[in-house]
Amino acid sequence: MAARTAVSLLLLGLLALVPTWGVTANVEVNMEDRVEVSKGETAAITCMFKLPVDVSGVIVEWLYVKKNGERQKIFYQDPSTKVVAPGTRFTDRISVNGTEATGATVMTVSHVQPDDQVEFICSITDRVERSAEGLTKLKVFAKPDHPTIDGVKTGFSINEDSPSKIGTCEVKNGFPKPNITWYRNKTPVRPAPDVLKVVPSTTLESSGLFSVSSELFMKVVKEDKDDLFYCEINYFVPGGLGMTETVPINITVYYPSTAVKVWVESPKGIIREGDSVELQCQGNGNMPSSILTFRHKGREYASENDALVLHNVTRQSSGVYECISMDTDTFEEILGNGVLVVNYLDAAVVLPEDTVVLDQGGELTATCNALSSLQTQTAWMKYGEKVSSNHSLILENVTYDSAGTYLCVVNVEIEGMETTGTLDVKVQGPPQIMKSDHAEMEESAETTVDLRCSVRGFPTPSVIWTTADGKILKTTSEMESEGGVLSVVSIKVTSDITAFCNASNHLGTDSLAFNIKAIVHTTTTTTTPTTTIAATTTIAATTTSASAKIPAKKIKKEGTGVIIAVVIIGILLLAVLGSVLYFLYKKGKICGRSGKQDLTKEKSGKDNIVVEMKNDNTEEAVLLGVNGEKQTSRNQ
Repeated sequence: MAARTAVSLLLLGLLALVPTWGVTANVEVNMEDRVEVSKGETAAITCMFKLPVDVSGVIVEWLYVKKNGERQKIFYQDPSTKVVAPGTRFTDRISVNGTEATGATVMTVSHVQPDDQVEFICSITDRVERSAEGLTKLKVFAKPDHPTIDGVKTGFSINEDSPSKIGTCEVKNGFPKPNITWYRNKTPVRPAPDVLKVVPSTTLESSGLFSVSSELFMKVVKEDKDDLFYCEINYFVPGGLGMTETVPINITVYYPSTAVKVWVESPKGIIREGDSVELQCQGNGNMPSSILTFRHKGREYASENDALVLHNVTRQSSGVYECISMDTDTFEEILGNGVLVVNYLDAAVVLPEDTVVLDQGGELTATCNALSSLQTQTAWMKYGEKVSSNHSLILENVTYDSAGTYLCVVNVEIEGMETTGTLDVKVQGPPQIMKSDHAEMEESAETTVDLRCSVRGFPTPSVIWTTADGKILKTTSEMESEGGVLSVVSIKVTSDITAFCNASNHLGTDSLAFNIKAIVHTTTTTTTPTTTIAATTTIAATTTSASAKIPAKKIKKEGTGVIIAVVIIGILLLAVLGSVLYFLYKKGKICGRSGKQDLTKEKSGKDNIVVEMKNDNTEEAVLLGVNGEKQTSRNQ
């Protein structure tokens, strides 16, 4: 008896482990424990049943359990009727399919909403009123919107006594309710009394969905300035869990400085007088309540954007600059300092000053120096050429060539930073006229000639131009230069002339003569009588006219007649020489002639001399008179 009771209890326990089965007599119903579906989709709930072998015809009913526990019928079906219960929340959204032959009935619910998350009951009754029920719980899920995070923009001071609000994470329209977890640098935050707390809140929307927010409060420290905060959202989906994250945010942490540094922001490198200098001051803190002040030699300067700008600095601007950072919340001061060095180069000082007058053969030692904060280099220049490479200029046994302006150049290693000084050296002595390459010249008559006379000497000589007979010529121009004077006179050439440049000062005189020879250009043409010489043999010959143009020669006007006489005599001599040569030719004394030679005279209207030349192999001859006229030849 006791054994039978134990077996019965065991069977009852096994049946209890399968809550989806309902058994009354021989009717059996089998259903899924839960059906999961996303919001807006269609849910299909299946009810499997078994009837006794000898039974046919069943009644199928679908019900759901309200929130108050009451059952609400939503569908009825018997062998002849199929009815959807009117007036329920599912009336327009359900449909049922299935037959007794298949042993299954399936109810579908379209456009599932969060409120549809209830228990559905399938009831099967046979014709002898034996029945069984099964139950399935419909689970509805809605994926939430993408989460947002809003950090506090004002920043946080480490001096705050209580935790400050860091930010808020929010996720909307999820079902079931999503969960929010705060992370700092990929590590979940852990609440701690008076240090960190998380305050969540939930809102049920009219749609039946949940919106969840979470606020993080934390007491910040300096080390939090680089931390990243974000939220992780976990939510349910059919068959599992979903997860998403917000973008990370960084917070601004304000903390006081513990050290301050000062440096020259611009210009970079070496600073010189006249520059504009920007000094920068920065502490290792960032408290907005901090005030920066500069101090130099007891004088305070207000900063602007953590900087101090000094215009047109001088050497007095050099020194230590202090920067004081004061926290107005605690009135604590932190001091830092930097050194400003302003380099300078004073004007060059040349000794002796200005102008020095030396006697010829004298000596001079001059110096040039400039006060500077840097190492200087000095050089002496004259007319662009370096004459000394140190601060001293030494001149010995001076001459007029030593006179002039000497430039002292002092510079330092900074480009463009230099100063100069000058020394004017004059060498005292009598005038000295520079030799001219044009002291002797020939010029055409009626032209104007500029004579230049360059004189050295100090005091500056005076120059007077005169002629050989003592006449004073008017000076065209006169220009003083270093160590002398340049005088110019203009002379019109009409005949030979000599001009004198006379220079003098109280130490002596000098003179230079300029000799100009006048040139006259003439052209002479002469005509001589023509003589004809007739010969027994007619010979063709070429004669040169004596009427030639005499090349222009440079002669004096008074010698023109003599030249004409010489030319006439020359032409007569040429005529005589031609006659002699012709006679010798006829006699066979020249040119190897071996035939008979005849020399005939022929009268003509003019007393011309004609030379007839005839070759043995030619029968014609050309007769040419001295005056250049052709004569007709005669046959022998």
